[in-house]
Amino acid sequence: MDKTGKSLTGLALQKFKKNFWGVLSLGFIALLLFVAIFAYVLAPDKTQNANWGDLAIHSKPPGFTVTMLHFPAEGKESSGISKYFVGDANPQQKVPVLKYRFAKDSLTYFEYTDEPSLAVSKTIPLSVFKTTDKTTIEKDYISQQKFILGTDSQGRDLLSRLIIGSRVSIAIGFVAVFISLVVGIFFGAIAGYYGGKVDAFVMWLVNIIWSIPTLLLVIAITLALGKGFWQVFVAVGLTMWVEVARVVRGQVMSIKQMQFVTAARALGYNNRRIIFNHILPNSMAPVIVISAANFASAILVESGLSFLGLGAQPPVPSWGGMIKDHYNYIILGKPYLALAPGIAMLLLVLAFMMVGNALRDALDVKSE
Repeated sequence: MDKTGKSLTGLALQKFKKNFWGVLSLGFIALLLFVAIFAYVLAPDKTQNANWGDLAIHSKPPGFTVTMLHFPAEGKESSGISKYFVGDANPQQKVPVLKYRFAKDSLTYFEYTDEPSLAVSKTIPLSVFKTTDKTTIEKDYISQQKFILGTDSQGRDLLSRLIIGSRVSIAIGFVAVFISLVVGIFFGAIAGYYGGKVDAFVMWLVNIIWSIPTLLLVIAITLALGKGFWQVFVAVGLTMWVEVARVVRGQVMSIKQMQFVTAARALGYNNRRIIFNHILPNSMAPVIVISAANFASAILVESGLSFLGLGAQPPVPSWGGMIKDHYNYIILGKPYLALAPGIAMLLLVLAFMMVGNALRDALDVKSE
C-alpha cells in the first residue's frame, strides 16, 4: 500500500481505524458521553439527581411495575431547557398504590405495601386534581410505572440513578486526567530536558508524593479544599501527576539526544519550541496509555472516597457511591443493586484502556 503523501496524523488515524476493539471502545465512550450530557432526557425519573423514592417500593427486582397516583405540582415548573440538563426542581408528587376507587366526590386509594392486608387507605377530595371528571383523572394522574432495573434501597429508580450517575464518574475521570497531564507533562518535561538541579528537585518532589498512599493524600487534599463536587476532582488529579511526570521525564531524556533535536538547536530554536514542538509530540504514546490507566484509577479513587463520605455528596448519584450504598445487598440476595453500577464502571474503564492501547499502537512510528 502506497503511503506517500500522507501525514503522520493521517497514517495514525488509518492504523487506528483498523483496530476493531479500539473503534468499538471509542464508540462506546462517545455513547456514554451522549448519555451523560442528556441524562435527564433519557432517564425515566426527571427529578433532580433522580432522587424521588418511596420506601414502600425499596429494593424491588428489575421489571417491577406499580400503579402510581400523581398529584398536581405545587409551585412554578422548571423551564424546558434547564429541566433537560439539571432535572425538574418541582416535579409532581406521586405515591405508589395497590388499588383505588372513586366515590361521588372523592378518591380512596390504598398505599402500596408488600402485605396487602396491612395497606393504609386514604381518601382525598376530587377537587385536589382541579377536576371532578373521573376519566380525566385516570388519564392524567394515574399511570403504570415500570422500573426496568428495579429500585434501590431508598425506593429510587436504579436505571435513572445509573444514567445520571454517569456524569460524575465520567467527569471525574476527564478532569482528573486533564489536571494530571498538565502538571505531570510540565514537571516531567523540564526535569528531563534541563537535568541537573531541576531534575533532582522534581524527582525529589515526585518521590515524596509517591511515598504517600494515594487515598491518604486525596483525603488530605480534600480536607484542605473542603467537601464538594469540584474539590474531589482537583484532589484526585493532583495525586496522579507523578506517574505522568516520570514517564515524560524518561521520554524527554531519551528523545533530546536524537539528531532532530540537535538540528533544532543548531537552527537557533528556543528551548520552549524544542520541548513543545519537537520533543513532546514524539513522547505521547506512553503518556496516552498512562492517561487511560489514570482514568480508571480516578473512578476507583472516587469510589473509595465515597466509602469514607468524602466523594460526591448525597443526593448527587455516582457509580462509586451506588456501590457503597448497596455492596451489602450482594449477600442479601439482591446483588444487582451493586453489580449494575459496577458493570457500568467496568465497561467504561475497559473502553478507555482499549482506546489507549489502540492509540499507542497507532502512534508507534516503529510499527508497520
